[in-house]
Amino acid sequence: MWWLIAAVVLVAVLAGLLRWRRPAWYWLSFGVTFATCRVLGRYRAVMDVCGLTVPPPRWRLAIARMANRPVPEPQAPRILRLRPTRTGLVLRLGLRPGQDAFDVAASCDRLRHSFGMFGVTSREIRSGVVELRMTGYDVLRRVQMPARAERSTMRVPVALREDGDVHYRDYRTTPHALTIGATKSGKSVYQRNLVAELAAQDVALVGIDCKQGVELFPLARRFSALADNPDTAADLLDALISHMEDIYQLIRAEQRITADTPDADIAADIWDLPDHLRPVPIVVLVDEVAELALFATKDEEKRRDRIITALARLAQLGRAAGIYLEICGQRFGSELGKGITMLRAQLSVRTAHRVNDETSANMAFGDIAPDAALATVQIPVSAPGLAITGDASGGWSRIRTPHTSLRAAVDACNKHAHLTPDLPALDAFRPVLASPAVPVAIPAPVVPATP
Repeated sequence: MWWLIAAVVLVAVLAGLLRWRRPAWYWLSFGVTFATCRVLGRYRAVMDVCGLTVPPPRWRLAIARMANRPVPEPQAPRILRLRPTRTGLVLRLGLRPGQDAFDVAASCDRLRHSFGMFGVTSREIRSGVVELRMTGYDVLRRVQMPARAERSTMRVPVALREDGDVHYRDYRTTPHALTIGATKSGKSVYQRNLVAELAAQDVALVGIDCKQGVELFPLARRFSALADNPDTAADLLDALISHMEDIYQLIRAEQRITADTPDADIAADIWDLPDHLRPVPIVVLVDEVAELALFATKDEEKRRDRIITALARLAQLGRAAGIYLEICGQRFGSELGKGITMLRAQLSVRTAHRVNDETSANMAFGDIAPDAALATVQIPVSAPGLAITGDASGGWSRIRTPHTSLRAAVDACNKHAHLTPDLPALDAFRPVLASPAVPVAIPAPVVPATP
């Protein structure tokens, strides 16, 4: 009998050690079994106390009275499927007549405590069917992306969501995006991860980095055009608009609008064109938009209006021409001048890392999801990379980007440098890959003489 006790103690110690050091391993080996038993064993009682049951139908009450039987208990939603995942459980429920998906969503926090899970989120699959995604541990504490994340044309994985799913950046669904965050909030790492994923795609990358190129120029081998100051950025954006107009002329010439042409063959954007005619899509990354909007003189004000007007035109018209915007900044509000709010309205995807004040959060989510702004200001300083993301539909979720070092992003860009397309309209802005620069002598600080 002693060996059985020793084995139980050893398993308990192993489970505790895994739960402390490797929560993902603990979940796959022990946690999923314990959680399944808790959910199935407590299901009916939990649904009852959470107010997610309905009275039995009248015909059952009538039969119980005629047969002199006990009154049937209230009915909970039917369990259609219970599926374990690598991060938690997926419980699909069939709602009873009179129940609403909103009632289930409002009870998620109570369900989390009652089932002993780390997090519970709900979404409506179709009428009468709700899916609960329950996580067994904090998947955002140590982000581990799945080894086989799905990738397709202009759709890349960039982060992990709090429900354990992968968060994708899909340019064909939501063309333009805004990313804000304070210093050291993880905004640059998010951008690096995005560039590293896009480097393997058949896409042209265009960068505007007015911090003298310190963020984007290390990745220059994969960029078709780069600008490191506002003057060059203004010329680059004008060249992009001319390129966009040329693409529209190509689409017009290939629309094939005739009486015998099927509707599906009529071209309205670059993705409707034949493969041999389709221009390469372009992703424009703006590292710090405030540097493009601030001015101090009349000449700088004219340049600023020119830049913001060009960005607004690209946001309004660029989608059909395959030009997509990724705009980053610490703040993005009306204090940056006229045209900023019009530009922000065109940026469907909003991602907010830790911000310094509630006003900055409202700049990102105040017009689409006010409750997401409250979640943004609660991001702690100790969790860089943690962010709130949402879109114009009003839905939002917490995500966290895996740490991508600058060295890893540079290696990815160098590996796929042969995919960098040549765009004649942007040749003047193609980064020059020079030999290693001569070290710049930094003057020594002046030390005041002692009396």
